[in-house]
Amino acid sequence: MPEGDTVYRTAEHLNAVLAGTVLTGCDIRVPKFATVDLTGETVDDVVSRGKHLLMRIGKFSIHSHLKMEGTWHLYREGTRWRKPAYKARAILRNAEWTAVGFELGLVEVLPRDREDEAVGYLGPDLLGPGWDAAEAERRLASDPAREIDVALLDQRNLAGLGNVYANELCFLRGVLPTRPVSEVPKLDAVVGLASRLILANRDRVERTTTGDLRPGRQVWVYNRAGQPCRRCGTTILTGKLGATELSLRDTYWCPRCQT
Repeated sequence: MPEGDTVYRTAEHLNAVLAGTVLTGCDIRVPKFATVDLTGETVDDVVSRGKHLLMRIGKFSIHSHLKMEGTWHLYREGTRWRKPAYKARAILRNAEWTAVGFELGLVEVLPRDREDEAVGYLGPDLLGPGWDAAEAERRLASDPAREIDVALLDQRNLAGLGNVYANELCFLRGVLPTRPVSEVPKLDAVVGLASRLILANRDRVERTTTGDLRPGRQVWVYNRAGQPCRRCGTTILTGKLGATELSLRDTYWCPRCQT
């Protein structure tokens, strides 16, 4: 599932070509909103909220979530699409560009004054203008028995972290992903590091938590099961964690560097 930095960049790219323009076409290909046509309306802006996208158009907002497979593409008029048309869930056109949302996990059209119904539950947005580190720390600490990895992935605590960042943060802070929140020292340092990491990667496609952008060297533990730890050489282990059986995610850790 795309992390918050990916969604942030997606919003920035869409906003750059759509904001301030009048839609010449609008096709929402989900049954509940198939009759919605915002052609002729002006796009005010496109913003990210954690892992969510909001396209504010006239009196409405198109709310989308990429989930696992979703992506937004931008095409000049007449350019061939890189994915088949049957995978498109939303198509917006202006005089110069076509924005296509492929395989979106969620698409809905809301009155703009009801955006909070879709994203109001989210915690402080790590890449938002109203980022509140103290509130994020308070929310993390509110469930002390919860595993730190699961707590970091809960978008009600911090909006924008995904599985890559959660695994890497646990390694960098030297804690097992299964450690209860109450036993994690300096939660403020965890929150601060989360903010610095995602901010550092916000404007580039090549994400790194090691500071090395070379292929194969960009992460410490994520997706490195069976490989040696970059710090101590111990074999990286893997397991699964989640708030429920349906939300289990792969976890990775070094049994020596993390306790």
